[in-house]
Amino acid sequence: MPGRVPPTAPLPLTPTPIHVPDAVLADLRARLDLTRWPEDTGNADRYYGVDRPTLQGLVDYWRDTYDWRAAEAAINRFAHYRVDIGGVPVHFMHKPGVGPDPVPLILSHGWPWTFWHWAKVVDALADPAAHGGDPADAFDVVVPSLPGFGFSAPLPVHPDMNFWKIAEVWHTLMTDVLGHAKYAAGGCDVGALVTGQLGHKYADALYGIHIGSGQRLDFFNGDRGWDLSGGRPIPEGLPDAIHRQVVATEKRFAVHLAAHTLAPSTLAYGLADSPAGMLAWLLDRWTNWSDCRGDIENVFTKDELLTHATIYWATGTIGSSIRTYANNNRYPWTPSHDRQPAVEAPTGLTFVAYENPPGVTTGGRVDSWLATDRAAWYRHTNLTAHDRGGHFIPWEVPDLWVDDLRRTFRPLRPS
Repeated sequence: MPGRVPPTAPLPLTPTPIHVPDAVLADLRARLDLTRWPEDTGNADRYYGVDRPTLQGLVDYWRDTYDWRAAEAAINRFAHYRVDIGGVPVHFMHKPGVGPDPVPLILSHGWPWTFWHWAKVVDALADPAAHGGDPADAFDVVVPSLPGFGFSAPLPVHPDMNFWKIAEVWHTLMTDVLGHAKYAAGGCDVGALVTGQLGHKYADALYGIHIGSGQRLDFFNGDRGWDLSGGRPIPEGLPDAIHRQVVATEKRFAVHLAAHTLAPSTLAYGLADSPAGMLAWLLDRWTNWSDCRGDIENVFTKDELLTHATIYWATGTIGSSIRTYANNNRYPWTPSHDRQPAVEAPTGLTFVAYENPPGVTTGGRVDSWLATDRAAWYRHTNLTAHDRGGHFIPWEVPDLWVDDLRRTFRPLRPS
């Protein structure tokens, strides 16, 4: 195996470590202590949502045991930067690549993610030789917080931010601010749409993209952009098992899609005022979307959950983060060109078992996706399905994500 080589040069910016003021943490503890708990009788099976004993135990742990300063120190193991791009505040984490010719790579998270959901893959992507890989696979890794999320805040003059506008900010960050003539991009959840838009509008400036889902870029367009089913009824005559899977899949996503798209500000007043309420909203998604098999601590420890939650709380960004859904619908995606496929950049995709469509096995997942109207949107070059993993792919199965992404870009790197 080739030997290690020096890392890429530091960025032409001044790093700014993450720091949450003591007063913010004291206010958080006080609010947690004053939580007014509702009755939750008859919810042991979580039919009505997050159950009170689970949430109350996590709130108590957040107030009495969780150590944000320890989490902050781990986060600050990486370099952090803040820049202003056209009036949009952008925070990003950076890990220099260690290899003969690291490719610049920007990774976009989704909701209810934070930039820290990429923490488990950054080191291996930047310095593969230190993790049993080939230094020729090295990336210079840039991990921003989406505008209006976490430390990329506040957005007082950009209340209309959505996924395709974020792609504009990212392209400026990578080319004008960081000076890369060409770069790679990866993303999951809404971050996959951001990445897809980069591959659509700026394909000539990209080596390629790797995403965790292959949705149409007009996913949120239309009068029923808040409805995962698009207003279509469940087909009649389905086998009972498939019918139950369809219903379960729609229930998994319907609540947040409808609320975030139709009334994000109404919801935000409660979530921004009560850390327990905000945690409940996040925890419901983290539990139902991850492959945790009913126990969230199969995927996230208490401390890990609360690190992500504290990032949302300390930055006051729960409201601006959920508004992006409404803006994806209110300001619809429109194409920048009419060439086909719409996403011309070479595209790799990672599929995971917990998100298999009803009636589709992991072995049939790729063929199932290729048969949909989504496949024609992408110049797909590397499609892989795995028999484990849930919605938070780089956190739940980081080894698989790293292998898939490396494989996508090997033939696309500069020779």
